[in-house]
Amino acid sequence: VQLQASGGGLVQAGDSLRPSCAASGRTFSRYALGWFRQAPGQEREFVAAINWIGDSTYYADSVKGRFTISRDNAKNTVYLQMNSLKPEDTAVYYCAGRYVSLRVVLTASNNYDYWGQGTQVTVSS
Repeated sequence: VQLQASGGGLVQAGDSLRPSCAASGRTFSRYALGWFRQAPGQEREFVAAINWIGDSTYYADSVKGRFTISRDNAKNTVYLQMNSLKPEDTAVYYCAGRYVSLRVVLTASNNYDYWGQGTQVTVSS
């Protein structure tokens, strides 16, 4: 599967963005999906993840209550609704996927086999 992230941008603190990640491939609906981010000079960190059917999600503490991950298997797309953005949310956001046979939510980057190219999110204060 190939993943293509888009929807980043430059916003002010308190604004919202909804990056999306479109996937190619017929088995998208059986992929566990996640979002990660990497700020300059920092390691890539987990943001949010969703299982293949979309009924289970998990979030990093830093975004819990502000971000929502969702998926539309009919459109082969995963979304990350980001509300109440803060300057510390500034990073390149990456989507990731892995074909799974169970309804698992994957939070570690080394669990994923496929990665999108990233989309820049910049939040000004």
